[in-house]
Amino acid sequence: MGTALSSPLARLARKVLPVAILALGAAIMLLPFYWMVLTSLRSPSEIFDVSLWPIPKNFSAVENYVRAATQAPMGRFMLNGVIVCGGILIVQVLVAVPAAYALAKLRFPGRRLFFTLVVAALSVPMQALALPLFVGLAWANLLNSYFALMAPFFLSVFAIFLFRQSFRSYPDEIIDAARMDGFSELEICWGLVLRGSLPSLAAFSVFSVVAHWNDLYWPMIVVSDTALAPPPLGMLFFSDVESGANYGALMAGATIITAPMVLCFLLARRHFIAGVTMTGVK
Repeated sequence: MGTALSSPLARLARKVLPVAILALGAAIMLLPFYWMVLTSLRSPSEIFDVSLWPIPKNFSAVENYVRAATQAPMGRFMLNGVIVCGGILIVQVLVAVPAAYALAKLRFPGRRLFFTLVVAALSVPMQALALPLFVGLAWANLLNSYFALMAPFFLSVFAIFLFRQSFRSYPDEIIDAARMDGFSELEICWGLVLRGSLPSLAAFSVFSVVAHWNDLYWPMIVVSDTALAPPPLGMLFFSDVESGANYGALMAGATIITAPMVLCFLLARRHFIAGVTMTGVK
């Protein structure tokens, strides 16, 4: 009798417990963003209120967002972010797709060695390359420019690895048939193989745009002109203007620059999940 009663409870627990754990993890991860939005709605007198009640007593959202938009060139920061992220993504795809196709589908001497170097390069942090890159850009008089913000990221070994893993699953029979029909390797690469791996392209696009939109380390090194500042560096300039006093306006600015990334992920989430799962990248 006890076993019969406990069996439904055990099945219910097996269904509910994973969902509860995932919900708790999601709540913990989303709490900083919730607190950011909540702080952007509060008046200065309520900033340090630890209450999580979503409706502030003194609603100051309009004032905070107007101040964030007027006391700093927030539109310029956002435009700079679009230019930098878009330029980096375009060049990364142009470089990585042919390289990944060659590693996945062509036979040539040293192919395994090249792929080994690609995997090894994944372990090299950006900070290790910052000094020689900075010296080179300074020598070429290219600091304080969009090119300086984008150039170190034009070659993405992660993109090569991701696309290579995706391209490997493309049927060789279709490629052989395309060659017999007179297709060039570039036409096969861009017109057939990449078209069959659009989820991987969407997944990498999300990875790339989010990473470079949120990057503060490299822009802080090569840019000192406010007119060229991407969103994170712009927020740093804004905090200097605010002298750290008006946290409501600071959080309103942070909400403004975070919203496009959230929207980008929501629009591409299906392709993002499909691209990550089909390539085996965890």
